[in-house]
Amino acid sequence: MTLPLDLYGLATRLAEPLAPLILKRRAKAGREDPFRLGERLGRTGAPRPPGPLVWLHGVSVGETVSLLALVEGLRARRPDLGLLVTSGTRTSAELLARRLPAGVRHQYVPVDTPGAVRRFLDHWRPDLGVFAESELWPNLILTARRRGTRLVLASARITEGTARTWRRAPASARRLLSAFDLILPQDRATADRLRGLGADCGRELNLKRAGAPLIFDPAELARLQGLAAGRPVVLAASTHPGEDALIAEAAEGLGALVVIAPRHPERGAEIAAALKAPRRALGEEPGPETLVWIADTLGEMGLFFRLADVVVMGGSFPGGIGGHNPLEPARLGAPVITGPDIANAADVYGEMFDEVCALMARDGPDLRRKLAGLLADPVLRRRMREAALAYAARQEQTLADALEDLAPLLPAREVSK
Repeated sequence: MTLPLDLYGLATRLAEPLAPLILKRRAKAGREDPFRLGERLGRTGAPRPPGPLVWLHGVSVGETVSLLALVEGLRARRPDLGLLVTSGTRTSAELLARRLPAGVRHQYVPVDTPGAVRRFLDHWRPDLGVFAESELWPNLILTARRRGTRLVLASARITEGTARTWRRAPASARRLLSAFDLILPQDRATADRLRGLGADCGRELNLKRAGAPLIFDPAELARLQGLAAGRPVVLAASTHPGEDALIAEAAEGLGALVVIAPRHPERGAEIAAALKAPRRALGEEPGPETLVWIADTLGEMGLFFRLADVVVMGGSFPGGIGGHNPLEPARLGAPVITGPDIANAADVYGEMFDEVCALMARDGPDLRRKLAGLLADPVLRRRMREAALAYAARQEQTLADALEDLAPLLPAREVSK
């Protein structure tokens, strides 16, 4: 969005009558939940909880997962607060349905048109809004600010390309960023870019460093370990198109069961057809001769990370995704291999490389060499596991820092009458 903000507001107002049609077309294509399109237009049947309300927003899976630790921390410190989490994708909504604590509401974020934003804010009336990473929707942010909602941009991330785009409309960038009461950049590079756009930044804070180990079913883990039939397990986690076959081929002939957990589970049928592999989503299970198994379900990564002897993180091989957060497997002591494209978590990966709890593979042949080395050396895997657990434990201060920074902006406790 590089239009001047007033022009952007006019353009979205004129385009608003088209929003229902566009959403219906997206629903037919599987990109929207057809039963919850009203939420995208700011309409809901869910009641607002009484009392003060904190609203947390993350666009997709990575951002919303990073908010879960914050949700738990706020519930523990301020049980009087109502909590609302919004997101923009079906995958994130399905994941949150499994992982949000009871009583925490989820809604789809409204499209950024004046009417949808107005209806959303009229209903929920949030006291504080916390946006994760880089969700900068002008109508939503500026309207919430005008209505008195305090705003935080937490774990803010902005690439050089995005910053360059915003520099073409410097007044708009300053106006939008000044709507936030607090901006906590994810890293020094982001802080420098945001300050260059006129933002006043607080300390660096990366919410993806916070969080508890993912939950799992111990009985199911034991059952799957039996199905692996004594073979080591290579987990290809959060893969994107082009990576599934690359990782499967790299592990071929190494005696391992390859479990592919795609970033978007709806790709399960496509991957299974290409690799002639069974799918967990259909109830199909690996047998002693199965080489590849597709784990195309949601909310089970805690299970698969624990099952794995080695985790290959997706989104990091050719394709420009920028990698995914390696701290979830690290919290469970899983040795990690990543491809070279790690821009989204470069600082975390750099520290994990230094401590030898993660390795980088340049391409498919290099991945095969590293997989072969790790699978043949249980002592090295154990050392990487111990290093990963120690590194993850040191990140626990992140959540305390986030809650400390938010505390002055939280709504006051209601006085009992």
